[in-house]
Amino acid sequence: MTTVDPTPTSLPAALAEPTVPVRRSWIALIFAANLGVWMAFFTPIQVLLPQQIERITPGDKEAMLAVVTGLGALAAVIANPLAGALSDRTCLRLGGREFGRRHVWTAGGALLGAAALVLLAQQRTVLGVTVAWAAAQVCFNAMLASLTAAIPDRVPVVQRGGVSGWVGIPQALGLVVGAVLVTAVVTGNAAGYLAIAVAMLLLSLPFALFTADDPLPRTHRPALRPRALLASMWISPRRHPDFAWAWLTRFLVQVGNALGTLYLLYFLTDGVRVADPEGSLLVLILLYTLGMMLTAVIAGRLSDRSGRRKVYVITSGLIMAVAAVLLAVAPVWPMAVVAALLLGAGYGVYLSVDAALITQVLPRATDRAKDLGVINIANSAPQVLGPALSAPIVVHLGGYPTLYAVTAVVTLLGSALVVKIRSVP
Repeated sequence: MTTVDPTPTSLPAALAEPTVPVRRSWIALIFAANLGVWMAFFTPIQVLLPQQIERITPGDKEAMLAVVTGLGALAAVIANPLAGALSDRTCLRLGGREFGRRHVWTAGGALLGAAALVLLAQQRTVLGVTVAWAAAQVCFNAMLASLTAAIPDRVPVVQRGGVSGWVGIPQALGLVVGAVLVTAVVTGNAAGYLAIAVAMLLLSLPFALFTADDPLPRTHRPALRPRALLASMWISPRRHPDFAWAWLTRFLVQVGNALGTLYLLYFLTDGVRVADPEGSLLVLILLYTLGMMLTAVIAGRLSDRSGRRKVYVITSGLIMAVAAVLLAVAPVWPMAVVAALLLGAGYGVYLSVDAALITQVLPRATDRAKDLGVINIANSAPQVLGPALSAPIVVHLGGYPTLYAVTAVVTLLGSALVVKIRSVP
């Protein structure tokens, strides 16, 4: 469970454990905000950046895209916990009115992130694209840090599984909606960036404008010392073993996810040998999203009702491992369809329940956003490691059957290690 420093007086609302269930309107607004930020994350990576890089340097597009996205991921790894730590310490007063510590980061990140996307659309060099995309990643991770912290800030433990399910769905849905927006609704690379910027603002700002955000009294604000802030990014596994195990399980499952999805287009082309790899990939993405939407909220609510988290995490790992094994032993289109549905269903269960579990092992209420930012490193780092691990396996160690077998083993191991967490059933 979340712990706090003992104080002689009662904790302020910003630090107290929430007890009042959030309303459907609150869930709808945070769902929309997350949809906006994930659209802004994934649509450039999957559609707009590849188009832009190919136009700038067609002969070296693969390597240059790897550089741009890799540096962007590095910016995300650094920015998320840092922005979270700063939001934990935010005490804003304007015109005699106190503002909460989260929404200013959500709104500010959205406005500056939209500006970064508009700037990105104008770039004609790889260096310009790299700098603008890194700036956008910093802004979006500031948003993500504050939005993620809203769950332990506002949602009671008994409601977190279901709410986390709703919040998790946009991670897959954002790519689908964004891809449709920039391919079917608008035409042109620059217009695509502008459309994503506008959509992100329209979806994310209402949450910051129309929901409550408790202010942090200055008497409870942690000191802001650069050296201490940097040191706080290290959370001792000996002092907080449950947090460490939660981080490791998330890291391993996300490594499995990165291994299983990175070369999916090439797998369809060279392994399954479908006639239309791009169209087939879109079908698999849609099926994956459908599977995730069918299970995320249901599994989260069942976990809330039972009070149990670990059994659902283990089950999700089993489902995702089965999907990977199917791709390893039977690389044919019908099996790929089944695997996509299973992978989405398993990931939906994992995403909702594991997200709720993690909020219950955060070390300190005063550092919720920072600690969740450290957890987010377990999401971002595998995206950097994925290419380094996948390429040797595919080229030298047995090809796609070995890749998906390794995916199954890593995913299963990651989910099984959740049994090491003692404070959450």
